[in-house]
Amino acid sequence: MAAPIAAARVRSKMMKRTLLLCPNTSFTVRSLNVECPRYNGQLQSTTVSVPMRLEGVVGLEIHAQIHSRTKMFSGSAVRFLSPPNSLVSFFDASLPGTLPVLNKRCVEAAVMTALALNCRINRKSLFDRKHYFYADLPAGYQITQQRRPVAVDGVLNYSLLGGKKGNRVVPKNVRVKQIQLEQDSGKSLHDDARGQTLVDLNRAGVGLMELVMEPDMTCGEEAAAAVRELQLILQALGTCQGNMSEGQLRVDANVSVHRPGEPLGVRTEVKNINSIRYLARAIDYEIQRQMDILRTGGSVHNETRSYDSKSGTTVPMRDKEGLQDYRFMPEPNLPPLMVYEDSASVPAGADVRQTVVVQSLRAELPELPAVTRDRLVETHGILPEHAFTLLNEDGLVEYFERVLKATGREPRKVIGWVTNELLALLKQQDLNVGQSRVSPSSMAQLLELLEAGSISSSVAKQVFQEMWRQSGAKTATEIVSEQDLGLVSDAQRLRDVCAKVVDSHPHEVQAFRAGNQKVLNKLMGSVQKETKGRADPIVVRKILLDEISESA
Repeated sequence: MAAPIAAARVRSKMMKRTLLLCPNTSFTVRSLNVECPRYNGQLQSTTVSVPMRLEGVVGLEIHAQIHSRTKMFSGSAVRFLSPPNSLVSFFDASLPGTLPVLNKRCVEAAVMTALALNCRINRKSLFDRKHYFYADLPAGYQITQQRRPVAVDGVLNYSLLGGKKGNRVVPKNVRVKQIQLEQDSGKSLHDDARGQTLVDLNRAGVGLMELVMEPDMTCGEEAAAAVRELQLILQALGTCQGNMSEGQLRVDANVSVHRPGEPLGVRTEVKNINSIRYLARAIDYEIQRQMDILRTGGSVHNETRSYDSKSGTTVPMRDKEGLQDYRFMPEPNLPPLMVYEDSASVPAGADVRQTVVVQSLRAELPELPAVTRDRLVETHGILPEHAFTLLNEDGLVEYFERVLKATGREPRKVIGWVTNELLALLKQQDLNVGQSRVSPSSMAQLLELLEAGSISSSVAKQVFQEMWRQSGAKTATEIVSEQDLGLVSDAQRLRDVCAKVVDSHPHEVQAFRAGNQKVLNKLMGSVQKETKGRADPIVVRKILLDEISESA
């Protein structure tokens, strides 16, 4: 609705701003009905509701379980799904008189992760006690690094697939505020049937790296991509196995919304998200929830929430308006953690077996995901988005390279089969690459038949589906032979089929002669239908053109 308004002060209930409008100025409000007073040369006032422009702000706190045989401060083993309380030392249970002994492997894992994320490593870091009282925290405090963590000021580079077709790689990055070492708590097991809670201390004392990321992201898609990239980095380093379903990677998302250019809004924390897919959904839901609250004049509360995957919503857990006092204090039983740049800087007489040397760890760094993507593009000539897809699925790079090794086909011809046909079936049946029903060698044999011209591309896809259905019980060659799927090689038979199609489609033939070249595709489709997809498209096209010419 367009309406002229006199020189007026227009106040928005939503935005709480006063807009000064000059006399005889027209503007349009599309989303709301506005009653405008008649212009009489005097200042008039009216109320206008203008939709807010809001954007989400996302920061992450990620707890990565360190891949180590033993716990952070004791010799207890680390194993998933062991019988409850079967991996608990006296220290894990906080029995009096027990003391922590720092696990060198955990420190090395944190330093390697810091190097991969371009962090500044503190040569001297400190341990602290963080006090809070939960049933699964037997000591009443957690050993962590509050004052001076092992590493700070890093950056995680990641990418999104953008563009209209999702085929353009968009580089992004998020700042890593710090990486700190800490011990995990135990696990509370709630028995609703008996109305009781049991405590399993197997996880108590397991080494964690907490990675705190700055609020540099704006939506669930960015957060999910960043966590996936971190997961790939940790797995490549071997510092964390990154299995979210087993709790090896747990994410807390700090979410707020604000108007661009203004201070950040009140944030909520969505705790313990154990799936990358759920992470994106939880963040996007929470951003929309907060926007809806602000646009209706409400206030966002500083609280902790959890994500309910069944309803797709976040639900309140506890209020955070009052600042919780953790009563941090220095850990008296652990000396400062020293990390040395090189062997020359290690003090004389120090136990070399217990020292952590950055130079040695830097030399052990493996090929990181970003480098692997560049190598795939450079070595095989595939597109960057294909390299992105390959690396984003566990084991897909190895599968692709094994197919290449077993066949003489060009990488660009193989990549489509791996990222389209194979990946589609894996996702459809919720399987990982290691559970593929078609082995790399079986796919290679199928592609060899296609390259040799023994079968058409449509038949090749049909054979692949049959190989998948039979879980590799029969080879591509056997399926083609048994079902008579090979290309029709009888030239006279093809001519007879093409002549029949031309005779039965006089209108299409006339349209083609009139200049409509696209009609030829319909005629070719009819030939393929007659031959059950077993005709060579190039040969069929040539014969059809000859038949149309001869029948003129």
